[in-house]
Amino acid sequence: MTAFTEGPYRRRIRLVATEAGASVVEAELEDDFHHFAVTLRHAGGRVEDVAGRALRWPWTTCADAVVPLRQLEGMDLSPRCTAVASSADPRANCTHLFDLAGLAVAHAARGLGRRQYDAEIPRPVEGRSRARLWRDGGLLLEWQLVDGAVVDAPPYSDVPWNGGFMRWADSTLDPDTAEAAIVLRRACTIGSGRGMDLDRYETAGDLERIMSGVCFTMQPVRIHRAERIKGSVRDFASRPDRLLSDDPPEQPSASTGG
Repeated sequence: MTAFTEGPYRRRIRLVATEAGASVVEAELEDDFHHFAVTLRHAGGRVEDVAGRALRWPWTTCADAVVPLRQLEGMDLSPRCTAVASSADPRANCTHLFDLAGLAVAHAARGLGRRQYDAEIPRPVEGRSRARLWRDGGLLLEWQLVDGAVVDAPPYSDVPWNGGFMRWADSTLDPDTAEAAIVLRRACTIGSGRGMDLDRYETAGDLERIMSGVCFTMQPVRIHRAERIKGSVRDFASRPDRLLSDDPPEQPSASTGG
């Protein structure tokens, strides 16, 4: 077994508000497969500027997704991290940059100084896994997953896992609770790629049948020219402290991630 198939998938998201003339939120996300950052400037309750940065990404076209984030400029701040979907099409954006921008907007609206999420998704054993989410170091959510769906944590286990979970969370829960549930739900989806050998594909077009249209890179206009950046996956299973740090993990000898 390689390092990619041992231990849990981990994702860290950090949001920090600063003052630099205009109000600024620095947002950053890292996991096995991605490392993105967003700088959001706001004033008077509105977004003034959004700048995305791709630091590590899986396909050659992903870094270009910083451009459509500009559509969020001028939108009103909202404590709901999903509010960005009213100003730009999520599928025309990088999923991770867009999610991060939405979290930055909500962070600015709340006026908080710092917030950090840490998600842990162990690899399933006989279809079972226990997903956990910490916020600012405290365990906030813990879900028993069976075949990829929550079974033991009402109200989360009472709603559809696919095709409606995030919409339900956004419309049913208070903004803080909904945000946490959405962060963990996204981590569950992305974490399912741990152990998959996507470096065997040459372009994103090789995944067209199951991925077409889901995000910026997977749009028909670029899916066949998006080349795989092989060796871009990192392993944080045993070293979560290295997430969003200046001390990156050693690169494993084989690449088995998406």
